[in-house]
Amino acid sequence: MARIVLFENIHPSARAVFEAAGYTDIATYGAALPPSELRAALAGAEVVGIRSRTHLDAELFAANPDVRVVGCFCIGTNQVDVDSAMKRGVPVFNAPFSNTRSVAELVLGEAILLLRRIPEKNARVHEGYWDKTAAGAFEARGKTLGIVGYGNIGSQISTLAEAIGMRVVYHDVEAKLPLGNARAAASLAELLEQSDVVTLHVPGGKSTENIINAETLTLMKRGAILINASRGTVVDIDALHGALTSGHLAGAALDVFPTEPKGAGEPLASPLIGLPNVILTPHIGGSTQESQENIGREVAEKLVRYIQAGTTKTAVNFPELPYLEPAGSTRILHVHRNAPGALGTLDNLLAEQGLNILSQTLQTRGQIGYVITDVDGQVSDTVLSALRSHPITVRCDRI
Repeated sequence: MARIVLFENIHPSARAVFEAAGYTDIATYGAALPPSELRAALAGAEVVGIRSRTHLDAELFAANPDVRVVGCFCIGTNQVDVDSAMKRGVPVFNAPFSNTRSVAELVLGEAILLLRRIPEKNARVHEGYWDKTAAGAFEARGKTLGIVGYGNIGSQISTLAEAIGMRVVYHDVEAKLPLGNARAAASLAELLEQSDVVTLHVPGGKSTENIINAETLTLMKRGAILINASRGTVVDIDALHGALTSGHLAGAALDVFPTEPKGAGEPLASPLIGLPNVILTPHIGGSTQESQENIGREVAEKLVRYIQAGTTKTAVNFPELPYLEPAGSTRILHVHRNAPGALGTLDNLLAEQGLNILSQTLQTRGQIGYVITDVDGQVSDTVLSALRSHPITVRCDRI
């Protein structure tokens, strides 16, 4: 029976999926653990579930060879050394779709609030001022929303924005089919120049680092609004501060930051704090009850499919094999170095052990190959040891 360890208060829907599949050896932790405690908590774990604050590096994978699979109960996987995991035969899964609606609704809500100058008006009322004026306040209808990154979230925002009468343009590094009446901008510069509201939905990494900087901010319309609910590294915060305090931008909303607090008791350090035309939220774009329940279910189901059938479809770092109906009495999951003759070597090893192959599916990715083999007969510990000890083997498990 697989031992499952879940960190960071993962939604109970995940546990329900595991228990429904017959797994009861489940340890849960309400928060991320410091490195020394994390290593101890992982002892003997085969299935590991984390969110964004638990970091799994090469050293942790080396110290915990029992780990067979990792589930990131969130969109991002930057907190996991996915290459080290792959080299050790450990697939990593995430939830790229489950919080799409939650993020989209937050972005649209912030756009409306900033267009109406609600953050400033709200603060003034709390301070005792009845600042009843329409100056600088606009309807969303008829305004142009520029979406940078037209993936799952960007395209959902596109649909919602059109429903309230906004015009939508988008820019993506890949060609994307527009939804509704949205149209593609030829470049980021073209999008920035014509948008009343710009919202960012790009992945992290060097290719998107500070794509919104002093230079690109000057391309934006005077009085435009910037929203970032993607990754904190895509915006140069000091440059944004300058654009806001100079009056070039009318407002901004940020849910992510280059450096974020490690816990509830640590304040955010940012030059944007105190600006009346800025909405700052603590990385809660996907933090709704609905999205957390959906994420718990989605990732747990992927983990169950892997430990029960070897399915790796949608793994972020692994050869992808879909669900395969079992064809024999034992299924062997074999991860090997991606080298010529690897499959033949595996088949010869099985033949030497007197095992008849009934079904076999192979896929490769980068340095590794992954093959699911159904055999007629039981695979003893001796046979498994022989397979694991061969130089071509990275990892071998039976189910």
